[in-house]
Amino acid sequence: MRIGLIINPIAGMGGRVALKGTDGVVEEAVRRGAKPIAKDIVRLFLGELSHYEESRSIEFLTGPDGLGEEVLEEFNFSFGVIRHRDVSYREISGLKLPDTTAEDTQKLAREMLGKVELIVFAGGDGTARDVYSAVGKEVPILGIPTGVKMYSGVFATSPENAAKIIVGLIRGNARIVEREVMDLDEEAYRHDEVKPRHYGKALVPCVETLVQGSKEATPLDEGEELEAIAEALAEEILESDGIYFLGAGSTIKRIKDNLGIDGTLLGVDVIEVKDGKARLLVKDAAEKDLLKFVDKNPKIVVTVIGGLGFLFGRGNQQFSAEVLRRIPKENIIVVALPSKIRDGIIRVYTGDRDVDEKLTGYIKVRVSPWMEKMVRVIKS
Repeated sequence: MRIGLIINPIAGMGGRVALKGTDGVVEEAVRRGAKPIAKDIVRLFLGELSHYEESRSIEFLTGPDGLGEEVLEEFNFSFGVIRHRDVSYREISGLKLPDTTAEDTQKLAREMLGKVELIVFAGGDGTARDVYSAVGKEVPILGIPTGVKMYSGVFATSPENAAKIIVGLIRGNARIVEREVMDLDEEAYRHDEVKPRHYGKALVPCVETLVQGSKEATPLDEGEELEAIAEALAEEILESDGIYFLGAGSTIKRIKDNLGIDGTLLGVDVIEVKDGKARLLVKDAAEKDLLKFVDKNPKIVVTVIGGLGFLFGRGNQQFSAEVLRRIPKENIIVVALPSKIRDGIIRVYTGDRDVDEKLTGYIKVRVSPWMEKMVRVIKS
């Protein structure tokens, strides 16, 4: 089987530093301390794939240097390289990065048409959009989740599961289905405005539970119930002094509003509760900000991303493995409407096996002002 592999080398760099994306802000991400993560995530994918006998039948076709070639050289896979241009490097604050753009992704994807049976890409929604714009439905695509925004339904739930999907495809156990390609306006997203756009439906190899769904909005008829939960939980928080990390999303934003703080919709905020009052300490916190407070026994308040089913690992990368390693599981408060947990499971993926194991099992989820439900947490 011949598979195209395209890596967006800057994908995901904005997540831990609270930039909610990397398009157009690479310099700012590096200034805040961001490091490239895409190649490390692809290594997890290729490492998992190499464990299967079926991997011997795979030949990759990839891009030059940091677009795929550098990582494949570390493994025993047969591969060819499309040298569509000479890729130079730029240095930002001492960090060398391939000088690539969306046009590189699009060009490589077009060059792969007719030569591969599947295109696998490492990136987020922007990369998915670039690949889809180049190939449409002429060849199936599959995303290795690497970006900050991953609202599209074309991504495997983890790098390892991307490998399992390919093995399932070779064995004849995967179906080719149509899945939505979506993307957000990143500049608006950074200003707490969610402006999603549907770009089309791509062909995607699917093995049940291994490919995520598309991001879903909260149904309008659940708004009153959500407000009641937010009011009840805010009252409980104000009765317990301490440090709280309040996560992203409209569900948690309602709690922030009820606490009387000017919190973000799409970022993580740090607050201190004392004597029945909440005080905002850090607005739109990055990973490094959270790490400053982890020794103060903080509590985390988060929700489940509708459609995707993720607790950690999608849209809230500030809650990194390093942060979650140092916070007890019992300090994690989860709130979600029943519609968000109708499958009976929620997912975590931090990239750290020990941290993911710590989070798996069962966790209480507040589903109404007066009711909690035990929900199973699995590692994706």
